Amino acid sequence: MHRIENGISDYNAHPLGTDAVWQTNESSESLRYRGHEEQTWTETFPPTRVLEDQWVDKWLEDENRPIKDLYCSIQKKREIRRKQERKIAKKTGLESWKEERTRSWRKFKTIMSDVLQYLVLWKGTLQTIGGQFGAGIQSYFSFLRLLVLMNFMTFLLIAGFILIPNIAFNALGLEQTVTISNTDDVCFKYDPNPQGLERFYVFIMDILMGTGFMELTYMFYGYYKNSSVNLADFSYNIPLAYLVTTLVYFLLSLLWTVIRSVQGFKQSLITDDSSMTNYTDKVLAGWDFCIKDEKIIKLKQRSIRYELKVDLEEEKMRRLHAQRTMNQRIKIYSIRILLNFIVIGLICGAFYCIYLSTEQSQLLLESETVKGNFILELLTGYLPSIVITAANILLPMLFNISIKWEKYIVGVEIKLTLSRCVFLRLASLGMLLYSLWNNITCGDRDDKTPCEICGYNYVDNKCWETRVGQEMYKLLIFDFLTVLVKILLVDFPRKMIVDHCSCKLIQLWGQQEFEVPPFVLDIIYGQTVCWIGTFFCPFLPLLNTIKYFIIFYMKRLTLFSNCRPANRTFRASSANFFFMLVLLLGLAISWVPVLYSIFSMTPSKACGPFRNQESIWDTISTSVEVLPRVAMEFFEFIGSQAFVIPLFFFSCIIMFYLMALGSSYGKLVKTLKDQLQMERSRKILLNQAYQ
Repeated sequence: MHRIENGISDYNAHPLGTDAVWQTNESSESLRYRGHEEQTWTETFPPTRVLEDQWVDKWLEDENRPIKDLYCSIQKKREIRRKQERKIAKKTGLESWKEERTRSWRKFKTIMSDVLQYLVLWKGTLQTIGGQFGAGIQSYFSFLRLLVLMNFMTFLLIAGFILIPNIAFNALGLEQTVTISNTDDVCFKYDPNPQGLERFYVFIMDILMGTGFMELTYMFYGYYKNSSVNLADFSYNIPLAYLVTTLVYFLLSLLWTVIRSVQGFKQSLITDDSSMTNYTDKVLAGWDFCIKDEKIIKLKQRSIRYELKVDLEEEKMRRLHAQRTMNQRIKIYSIRILLNFIVIGLICGAFYCIYLSTEQSQLLLESETVKGNFILELLTGYLPSIVITAANILLPMLFNISIKWEKYIVGVEIKLTLSRCVFLRLASLGMLLYSLWNNITCGDRDDKTPCEICGYNYVDNKCWETRVGQEMYKLLIFDFLTVLVKILLVDFPRKMIVDHCSCKLIQLWGQQEFEVPPFVLDIIYGQTVCWIGTFFCPFLPLLNTIKYFIIFYMKRLTLFSNCRPANRTFRASSANFFFMLVLLLGLAISWVPVLYSIFSMTPSKACGPFRNQESIWDTISTSVEVLPRVAMEFFEFIGSQAFVIPLFFFSCIIMFYLMALGSSYGKLVKTLKDQLQMERSRKILLNQAYQ
């Protein structure tokens, strides 16, 4: 098959290396008819031995390239090595020393690269999963490893600039400058510490819900002070460090996600654009050579047959769509419109339940009926988390049923169902945050006096940042418990029932399928919760790291013990790009509540590092004012319209340039595909003419 790669075609490439090119003097004009000029075979195509000598000489021109990069036999490599040694022997002492130093450095880098490969987290496990279940399922565990590393690096950043300095300053008893609050004001009264003796179940309740003594730990925002340490030549501003660290880890998460997304973008374009090579990709390049297990080999064979069958069904559906009459089209579109209204109604109903559960949870926790009852208090505290999890489990099942009646082709069914599930999961978090902010800002209250006095609803939320952190903390814990309960109480019993029961209905039910897309949406949902809550609960990245670490081993256990690969498989390249795209969407959604809190909300006056300030962003303005004049003018210029507006226009120019460049590349790819089709047609005609 003819390929174009990096501007070099297969016809000009040779087997000794990817960078060496078969140099010919033939241009595109040589393909045209040139009258009566004739060329002999040896003039047009030199002998193989001559070509090999030319290729070897070209390779010897670059002495720093390792011979192992050559794609040739070992005899040819030895011959090249001997020629290189003879060439080095003719050099002077200084040149030989430089050459030897270059080779030693290259060998050292190779050794260090091999050593670092042993430090890669779960490398052997991922190779085993890829070998037995294919690259599609391996991509899920690779994505889970990525989130483990991302959360761990985020926690190290927070620990280095927020947690450890606060702990060290308090432990060493260093003198700290603290802004004193007016303790007589109602806005400054906040004491979550329980008074007197408490029952043991209250201690457990505080751990599960993040209340009580947990609010007076480094776990939550409210415990940090608005202080700064000033020594002889050292000054550390805790509020400034808290805010800047938040912005930095958001920026690092963005860069990490974008870089990983771009890595799979090119391959995703190739695999997704199957208008010309759909059949050939599956038949000639669809096999996963990592697979070694015989059962998985048979599953992969069935998967390829299934994909070919789906392609035929899609082609058949397209033909049927083209042959539909006007009445049939009206009927199908009417059904789709009706079902979409039903889906929208279900999603809106779920949003209303989330909003209602958030509002009622706070009220029920204050009632005398719930107080003192461990079970009722726990269920009431986790009521929003329970409603969100129930909606994320039940509604996707209804989506899968409704999509069958809409008569889409299989590819559109999968994409539309996943899109609905992604919207449901991320929008449910948005509805929870909206209900929280509505309560904090006295949105639905008739009496807005608390918000007029303190700037927020101090009656229900004396430290509203800690309240938001508690909700994210409970969502993370409940999501983790849901995963464990499903694995231990659903997957394992189902496996035992299928293995030991010969009932036809049970056997038809079969083993649990390891469906990658829903599992990926689960961990992206958890990561979005972590991003939202990290500002309000700095320990959340560590908890999320532990959570994903345990989920990795639990999922691996259930994969090898309980599950089988799903019937509908997909390529790992396009799947990875889809995962990163949804993760990027979750990151963008998590920015909204955090940035809104920083720029628009009034921080709690009784807790946290930003107490006694009109807004959290005022910390930056106050810190800039104490800088030297030149630095202060520089930062003021960066924040002014004189810098922002030109930057915006420059970004637009760059964006339009990249769009034009992408469009030109798309046209070039289309032209190359047309040329490939013409080349194929020309070969067929030449073969027919020759026969």
